[in-house]
Amino acid sequence: MTVMVPSRTPALITPGRQALDSALFQLDQAAAQLGLDDGLRTMLATPRRSLTVSVPVRREDGRMDVVQGFRVQHNVSRGPAKGGIRFHPGTDIYEVTALAMWMTWKCALVGIPYGGAKGGVSVDPTALTTRELERLTRRYVNEILPLIGPEKDIPAPDVGTDEQTMAWIMDTYSVNAGYSVPGVVTGKPMTLGGSLGRAGATSRGVQIAALSALGRSPDGVTVAVQGFGKVGALAAQYLSDAGCKVVAVSDVSGAVYNANGLDVAELRANGIAAYRDADALGLDELLELDVDILVPAALEGAITLENAPRIRARLIVEGANGPTTPEADEILTDAGTTIVPDILANAGGVIVSYLEWVQNMQAYSWSANEVEVKLRDLMEGAFGEVKSTAAERGITLRQAAHVIGVGRVAEAHQMRGLYP
Repeated sequence: MTVMVPSRTPALITPGRQALDSALFQLDQAAAQLGLDDGLRTMLATPRRSLTVSVPVRREDGRMDVVQGFRVQHNVSRGPAKGGIRFHPGTDIYEVTALAMWMTWKCALVGIPYGGAKGGVSVDPTALTTRELERLTRRYVNEILPLIGPEKDIPAPDVGTDEQTMAWIMDTYSVNAGYSVPGVVTGKPMTLGGSLGRAGATSRGVQIAALSALGRSPDGVTVAVQGFGKVGALAAQYLSDAGCKVVAVSDVSGAVYNANGLDVAELRANGIAAYRDADALGLDELLELDVDILVPAALEGAITLENAPRIRARLIVEGANGPTTPEADEILTDAGTTIVPDILANAGGVIVSYLEWVQNMQAYSWSANEVEVKLRDLMEGAFGEVKSTAAERGITLRQAAHVIGVGRVAEAHQMRGLYP
């Protein structure tokens, strides 16, 4: 049997293709551990639905550009599809497929009743005006409208999208439905049915995972964060608040380092470029610093075969999706580096997205403290399961997380059976 994903063709090796190759490799490892047959493995590797659309956008000067958009529903055996929408010039069908697959395992791992999905538009949102961005968003939503819905597929923010994007999506869907449907997206503004605690949920999850894996007092523990953005900036703040010493951060504008620690609050307020109480650092240098914890929180494929031998962090906590390639994973494991994998470390976002969706579906709301408690319980419970599975099987945390996630989805497939 063949897997219905784009084939490996050297001419098509892109960051997105590499991400998909990584996702398929991780699935193969889990399938081998679980003893899954080829047919089931093929089904788990194959997206349920993949949609590519053309998205025309009218620019302010009157001309019309056309960009590509995507929505992939990888698996819906355990519930409606769930996954973010990213606006990024490097987005392609390979990347979106990989991200949807990782979301499937992530939801199963932390025990929430969702399948995995992902969407994206191949565009640079910083090159668009607010009105152009709104027109682009609404047209993209119209193109994928048959696939999404509160009981079918629930988008959320990702790279290049935010609360405002989700508000436009909710409104576009609601106008077509004829009534307000807050449950069609998560990560919305509070005034439209968003949840307390959603904005920093992924970052909070990274902090919980990091401190769980650390296994000792965080006081004085040194941290470097690659990708001081939506996830990385708040993760740095939460780790700093817990007592860690954040010594280096980076974003697209550059990187800074201070062995005595950085003022994370000032960095968040004014940006890296304006920060003066630190030394400039090369983006690659940050990954190779001698620190206790490294948080790659940018895009996939940051840690590779080339730079992995030079990475000295004892603990890597993956805030981004797919930041470590399989080849790098093997090198780091052999060197004794502990890696908390993305499908566990950054699961806080989808956990609180689920809590937001539940509140919307019940027309009810929880306090910030209630959301925090539920997030912590699910994150710590999942970490404990992964750690136990890794110890029992003699495998890495990443392999253990995939064994649990893939195993639960495989079980759902087998219990439901195959419709003729």
